[in-house]
Amino acid sequence: MKEPVKKKSSSSRPTRTQKGPKKQSVLFEYFDPAAQVVALVGDFHQWKPEGKPMKRDAGGLWKVKVSLAPGAYQYKFVVNGERWEEDPLNLQRVMNEHGTFNSIRNVGINADESFGPTA
Repeated sequence: MKEPVKKKSSSSRPTRTQKGPKKQSVLFEYFDPAAQVVALVGDFHQWKPEGKPMKRDAGGLWKVKVSLAPGAYQYKFVVNGERWEEDPLNLQRVMNEHGTFNSIRNVGINADESFGPTA
């Protein structure tokens, strides 16, 4: 006589592993109607000088969306390929090794959980 086939319990199923925190689409904006080109640079892409190109609307507002995981990120805007500017609309910032400030954007976390002193 054959043994009856045992059903696997639902608890024996392998659980799916998390792939990491879900990324969010984050909008960055910079206003400069006289600028010819503006790029977003930051620690989320190793401060590459060419940055993430921004698109200008008819009124001179430059915009770009970036997909970022939860965390605190430092960034600046590079205007016309030479001028590195902090975000004038963001008061959260931290001093960098060049003696200037980097802006900080918190994604998916409370402002109380950000890093570094703000000025």
